[in-house]
Amino acid sequence: MDWDDAYANAPYILGADTYPERWSTEARAFRDRMLAEGRASLKQSYGPSKRQRYDLFTPQGAAEGLCVFVHGGYWMKFHRTFWSHFAAGPLARGWAVAIPSYDLCPQVRIADITTQIARAIITIAVRVEGPIVLAGHSAGGHLVARMCVEGVLPKTVFDRIRHVMPISPVSDLRPLINTAMNVDFQLDDASAAAESPVLMAPVDVPVTVWVGADERPVFLDQARWLAEAWDAAHVIDEGRHHFDVIDALQDVDSPMIQHLWP
Repeated sequence: MDWDDAYANAPYILGADTYPERWSTEARAFRDRMLAEGRASLKQSYGPSKRQRYDLFTPQGAAEGLCVFVHGGYWMKFHRTFWSHFAAGPLARGWAVAIPSYDLCPQVRIADITTQIARAIITIAVRVEGPIVLAGHSAGGHLVARMCVEGVLPKTVFDRIRHVMPISPVSDLRPLINTAMNVDFQLDDASAAAESPVLMAPVDVPVTVWVGADERPVFLDQARWLAEAWDAAHVIDEGRHHFDVIDALQDVDSPMIQHLWP
């Protein structure tokens, strides 16, 4: 099996090279609007490094709760500033939305990023009261799934979580040992297993695993493995691939947004 090809998304998505610029442009316009309305707090710190920052967007009126979206990029790419506009759906439901960035491999290990995201959620939860929902895409799907395991978040924060949605997640990191990306990940059998949600028992919290029907077979597998291991809800989104599956987060009436609040 060609593992690098199996886990490569862009070669199988028409116009894949246009997505990052489009995301960045739409996200910047969204932040500008939110800043003009006094509803954005940007570059908020949750840790010592420059990338340990989050942007917080608030709804009109008092927030019903907090939604945290964790971005993907194989733990090696992107930044919170590419994803601001994906806050639109939760905001329209009256929820505050936080989008953190985090340090990237190979400067840190995946386990370090898990710790950083936990710290981000703890920090943001102090600022926004009420229930919490978590959503994450691809590597971000892995990271929000990791939050479901006992001991990652303190009980005072975890007890506020109402739903977790890993979107197109990597749930078993062991196959990645076979890819060229592992030069940056530096995973071995033990560290890959230690960061694989599919091998862990979740604390009792509703989980929906979401994946695009047109994704690479390995991502369909990764989503299915997690849903089966955790006895979680499993949605296969027809007509969606790895890059556009998250578009539904912008639409308050989309099935994805409706599922986030079961």
